Amino acid sequence: MLCHMQPIFVRPLNLEEQAALEAGLRAPDAFTLRRCQILLASADRQKPSRIAKSLRCATQTVRNTLRDFEERGLECLHKGSHIPLTVQPVLTAEKREQVRAILHQSPRNFGKPSSVWTLKLLAEVCHEQGLSDTRLSPPTILDAIVRLDVNWQRAKHWIVSPDPQYALKKNSARG
Repeated sequence: MLCHMQPIFVRPLNLEEQAALEAGLRAPDAFTLRRCQILLASADRQKPSRIAKSLRCATQTVRNTLRDFEERGLECLHKGSHIPLTVQPVLTAEKREQVRAILHQSPRNFGKPSSVWTLKLLAEVCHEQGLSDTRLSPPTILDAIVRLDVNWQRAKHWIVSPDPQYALKKNSARG
């Protein structure tokens, strides 16, 4: 059985909305202009696919505009921020303290061939230690470090050897 979707249209506009949308056609902001075009075309009972074709945008853009107008009215003409209102850290305070404990050790203690922590390496070890279900991104790890009030600096390359006699040999070579 085939199910045909009914095209969605904007609800009937009142005089204030009609005037605001027509004024928005002269807006310097492309976002507002496009939304006004979409809403007015829909008020003229044009289907979302036809509006999208004439405005050279995606049909989903038209549908999103119609839904946003239904929810927020004329406020939908103003582009909102993409920044979330609240940002919850991925790692809890307890897990961040475990990150601190990891940082106070050498990566070699975790079977890594490096003696210097990188964000990518720390993310890998945190995942292996069960601090996260997935491997965290370097920016997420950096966020945890910043929340710990730890001064993170980019690794400097030094010649280091796992040889226990390295320091002795290095100093005797200088003398």
